[in-house]
Amino acid sequence: METKRSYTAIKVLFSYVALLALVVTVGWFLYSENVVYNKLEDKIALEKIKILRVSRLYSNVYKTESLARQTIQNNSEKDFKNYLIETDSLRKRIDTLKQIVTTEYQKKLLDSVTYFLAEKTENIKQLREIKNKADDETSVNNAIDEITKMEFNLRKLELQDFTKNPNQLGSYQRSVLQRYVDYLNSNIPDDSTNTLSKKASDSILANSKKLLSSVKIKAEKKKESLNFEENKLLQNEIAISDQLRKILRIIEREIIINSIKNNSLKEKSLKRVNEIVTASAVIGLLLTVFFSILIVSDYSKSQLYKKQLEIANFKTKNLLKSREQLISTVSHDLKTPLSTIVGYSELLGNSDVNTKQSYFVKNIKNSSEYITQLVQDLLDFSQIEAGKISIEKVPFSLPEIIEDVARNIQTVYKQKDIDLIINVDEKFQKRIVGDPFRLKQILTNIVGNAYKFTEEGHIRIAAYANDDQFFTISIQDTGIGIEKENQKLVFEEFAQANEGIEKKYGGTGLGLSICQKIISILGGSLSLDSIFGKGSTFIIQLPLLFDSSQGNMALNEIKSKPSKNTKKQTFIVVDDDINLLNLTSGVLKQEQHQVFSFTNPAKALETIKSTPFDFVITDIQMPEIDGFLFLERLRELPETVFKNQPVIALTGRTDLDLSVYKNAGFTTVVKKPYSPKILLETIQHILDHEEVLVAESTETVNKSDSQLYSLETLKDFLGQDESALKEVLKSFIETTIENIEVLKTAIKEQNHDEIKSIAHRIAPMFKQIQSNEIGELLKDLEKEDLNTIDLKTTFSDLEGKIKILFKELKQEI
Repeated sequence: METKRSYTAIKVLFSYVALLALVVTVGWFLYSENVVYNKLEDKIALEKIKILRVSRLYSNVYKTESLARQTIQNNSEKDFKNYLIETDSLRKRIDTLKQIVTTEYQKKLLDSVTYFLAEKTENIKQLREIKNKADDETSVNNAIDEITKMEFNLRKLELQDFTKNPNQLGSYQRSVLQRYVDYLNSNIPDDSTNTLSKKASDSILANSKKLLSSVKIKAEKKKESLNFEENKLLQNEIAISDQLRKILRIIEREIIINSIKNNSLKEKSLKRVNEIVTASAVIGLLLTVFFSILIVSDYSKSQLYKKQLEIANFKTKNLLKSREQLISTVSHDLKTPLSTIVGYSELLGNSDVNTKQSYFVKNIKNSSEYITQLVQDLLDFSQIEAGKISIEKVPFSLPEIIEDVARNIQTVYKQKDIDLIINVDEKFQKRIVGDPFRLKQILTNIVGNAYKFTEEGHIRIAAYANDDQFFTISIQDTGIGIEKENQKLVFEEFAQANEGIEKKYGGTGLGLSICQKIISILGGSLSLDSIFGKGSTFIIQLPLLFDSSQGNMALNEIKSKPSKNTKKQTFIVVDDDINLLNLTSGVLKQEQHQVFSFTNPAKALETIKSTPFDFVITDIQMPEIDGFLFLERLRELPETVFKNQPVIALTGRTDLDLSVYKNAGFTTVVKKPYSPKILLETIQHILDHEEVLVAESTETVNKSDSQLYSLETLKDFLGQDESALKEVLKSFIETTIENIEVLKTAIKEQNHDEIKSIAHRIAPMFKQIQSNEIGELLKDLEKEDLNTIDLKTTFSDLEGKIKILFKELKQEI
């Protein structure tokens, strides 16, 4: 599948950046418009205030004019004072309005309004004076009328006799009238009667009338002049009022025009905001749609790539599995003929051969050893790649492992004059916990390389503890060294530091790669420090855990104890696997014990009712009646039959503690696979009334999980009887073939219970012969939830491996 770089993350990031930029830009524009809008709002509010105040000025002006007309008509001092108060109020309002207007022209207009108001007030004062002068003429006319009335009644006269309000007369009128009154009073007789002759009285009155008439004529002329002035002032007053209103209208119109202009700007601002929001929404939608299409397209492509990748991964897994099976099959098929070639080459080399034949034998031996090593490396590499390598944690002595590996390799290269130096920290006199087999495999490879690539000088192996968590093993040599640019290549599969190494020294190029992978699985690290031409140093770091238990010593003591009870016993053995049943029975019979064996628990119970016995050995997982139910029914038998004889459980289950079996009534448990030695020791402990722990094999087999099988334990069961071994193997092959056919049918029918039952029934025998790969496959088929595994693939692997195993076992037979 073509590898294509995905830009989905970049596109998503760019889409967010673009949308963020859009939001920021729109936000900035909206903020700017909002500032302008707020300023316009403030201006409009100010214009409204101006209009309101101008309206109030109009009201004040009309009120002032009303008071002015009232003052002019009534000539009242009170009205005049009210007019002055209102004028002052109007002037203050003008001053207030003047503070908020913005143009000099408006301020000048308001100044002119103030000027006209002052002029208007002065006009009203002049009109009042003219009005008072008109009142003087009226007083003269009244005086003449009074003189006419007084012609018949002369007496001392006063100003009040001629006018009601002499104080309101003008100075000129009051002076004339006072002289007249004084004149009259001077001609009144002094007697008490105050009477004059008719002639004298007429003369006085006539002269008085004549005098007053002349005064009246002068007053009328002056009145005409005053009327002219009054008309002139009234017209001026009207002009001033008109001018005042005109100025106010100009101010009002200018304010209204500004207000309309600001409102227009406000509408434009709102329109711009609307356009910006609409445009941003459209752009945002387009960007969202555009990037959504891109992202969905990429997602569709990624899903397609994912599907293709899953198909490729599935094919790769199948190829890897096929490769693993091929390597395993070829390797196992090569091992036997290779062993034959190596063996006969060794025999041929030790026989009488000439020099030329010796040379041929040597080449055959070297080539066969090379192929043997290649096969083993391929097996190890395949197991590591498949993740099927197992790691043990057992106590061992690190100095012994290092010494053993070093001396063995030294014997191989005994022709080389190389000093071997071993330095081990004293802390390692105490055993550590780990996997000695894997450590030996690693050291063999690295120390072997050190000898291979070193012609003279020394090889130093040092082991020391770094701290409480890790320890270090360094292997230093004075060999050919590795160029700096090629040092990484030595840890790659099927790679050499340079082309000349394989031709001169040989090798598969897998050793160090396998070592590095195993060390990584162990939780450590492998590093290289090398100088070309001077040598190399490999540094291994592994987790450090000292052994603090005494279990092995106790176990050795138990194993070394002599048997105390040699009495022969009667055993009831129950197991649904005929092969294991025969093995267990065979071991007991070898010890001269009497054995009754059954594959059916119900038949065993029937036999027990009429047969005395000393021990019961039963499998746990059996069809219909399992080990727990068997024991329950056994305990229900009469006391004359079941007298609490010991009952030993045989099981391959690891999920139950000893307490579960103890509580059910079992004496102890023997875990499958088990050796005859373990079974017999467990029986002996029970007979000797000693405490019995869970019995399981504690022997460490330093063999790879890739081993096909081992018959050592089986031979122990059969007392090294070859004929019995062949019979057991033959029976095992026949019964297994039958069970495999049943298992195949159960898998086709998806009968999970039947699959689990068959897998459990045949698994113990495979574990007993240490066929670990097949045992693991059967263990998968015993899982609680079989939906988690591919049954067909697992069965196919199982069937293939069993065929290979049986092919080897038939050769044994």
